[in-house]
Amino acid sequence: MNYGFWADLIGVVHTLFLLFVVVGQVLILAGWGLGWAWTRNQTFRYVHLGAIAYVVVQQWLGQWCPLTIWESEMRRRAGEQGYQAGFIADWLDRLLYYSAPGWVFTVVYTLFGALVMATFVYYRPGTPAPPKTENG
Repeated sequence: MNYGFWADLIGVVHTLFLLFVVVGQVLILAGWGLGWAWTRNQTFRYVHLGAIAYVVVQQWLGQWCPLTIWESEMRRRAGEQGYQAGFIADWLDRLLYYSAPGWVFTVVYTLFGALVMATFVYYRPGTPAPPKTENG
């Protein structure tokens, strides 16, 4: 079995998940301001909320994401070094030479989750945008 390939594939999936959560929220906020109807799509919004909720709950329980665990194990089996501090923490350290204690990630994930929830409440999925008037 080519463990390096599987580790890379899991890393790509993990990165896509991260991008879905972060870029998805940026697009939802932009859609709110710009009136993009697709950002109210119920399936998209519920999956997005579920994704960040899963991350926040895992963080509060002190558990690593299964993708992090699997990728790290595949890297070890391929003779590489696995993650020492988790997927995002490890990449921040690699890319920005910045390390932070675990509680910082808990706070950041929780605040981001609160933003997603607030957006979910105040910019509800599936509800039509208010009609435009002649004056604005």
